[in-house]
Amino acid sequence: MTGFIIVYMIAAPLFGSLGDARSRTRLLGLGVAIWSVATALAGLATSYASLFAARAAVGVGEAAYGTISPALLADYFPRERRGRVFAVFFAAIPIGSALGYIVGGLVDHYFGWRQAFFVAGVPGLVLAALALRLYDPPRGAQDSADGPASGAHGASLGGAARAAYAALVRNRPYVLTVLGYAAYTFAIGALAFWTPAFLERTRGIPKAQATVQFGAIVVVTGFIGTYAGGWIGDYFLRVSRQAYLWVSGLVTLLAAPLTLVALAAPRPAVYWPAIVAAELCLFASTGPINSAIVNLVSPHMRATAVALSIFTIHLLGDVPSPSLVGLLSDARSLGEAVLIIPLAVLVGGMIWIYAASRGGRAGGEPSP
Repeated sequence: MTGFIIVYMIAAPLFGSLGDARSRTRLLGLGVAIWSVATALAGLATSYASLFAARAAVGVGEAAYGTISPALLADYFPRERRGRVFAVFFAAIPIGSALGYIVGGLVDHYFGWRQAFFVAGVPGLVLAALALRLYDPPRGAQDSADGPASGAHGASLGGAARAAYAALVRNRPYVLTVLGYAAYTFAIGALAFWTPAFLERTRGIPKAQATVQFGAIVVVTGFIGTYAGGWIGDYFLRVSRQAYLWVSGLVTLLAAPLTLVALAAPRPAVYWPAIVAAELCLFASTGPINSAIVNLVSPHMRATAVALSIFTIHLLGDVPSPSLVGLLSDARSLGEAVLIIPLAVLVGGMIWIYAASRGGRAGGEPSP
């Protein structure tokens, strides 16, 4: 577990509470500024300790805008468009990662690795200044009056935070959705960490080739799958208030056998298409499931809900999964160890289907 993810998990609940009680645009600008400065400072690191500290500070910035941005977007757009909006937001992750590898690699090649951190960090200060100029709409501006009940807004920050977390723990649809998300993140984290090594060790593909090919697949399927899933979720919201959960659950259930084929089939003509199809299905749930999370709770506790989700999915998901696969690989083999990944995908999909079938307020309204 890196310093970044530790700080990110710990700081997320703090910014979640602040995001539900204070100016979200100011906190967003602060988060982007911290992220940018910390990234640039990594280029000045003179030891492992200073590099570790800089990377850990990046986690503070990411916790700020990672928790507040979804809550802010929910107040910019009505519920019937949130799947697509969140899809665009989360599709920026694979696109940004790809640009980071390309631009960072070029800067590293021509100017050195330190300058790569400066190039990544300094422009963020401009974005931080722009974030301060964003409009912070009233919480619930795009929601109907019969949505989920609000929390204890108006109380002290500490009291409101305690009331919000207590309400979230009692919110069964929300809890089920986050638990399914944790199983999903368990699988995603293990796939991201182990797939290149798996392709090298069990399929005989050179490491560099495996990394580049799998990385390219993730970028392309991440963009296409994420946007397609958001659009599908919004379309079927006309049919069911639980559409975001249904879509997330069904595409994730479809991803489970595809992931199994991708990891078990010995022929390239089979496992490469299976990897592409599985990644498309896995990414398709990103927009809908995050839309479901913000719709399942009061507008006055959305940042807190996102923060608790972030903490939970990492604590139970991609923090332990790479190590667990490694332990199983040492005990058995990597080829056998990775077979727990499609099982985790299946569990995540089943939990989401169950949550949808129970009639939770996945569309942000009480069940009929």
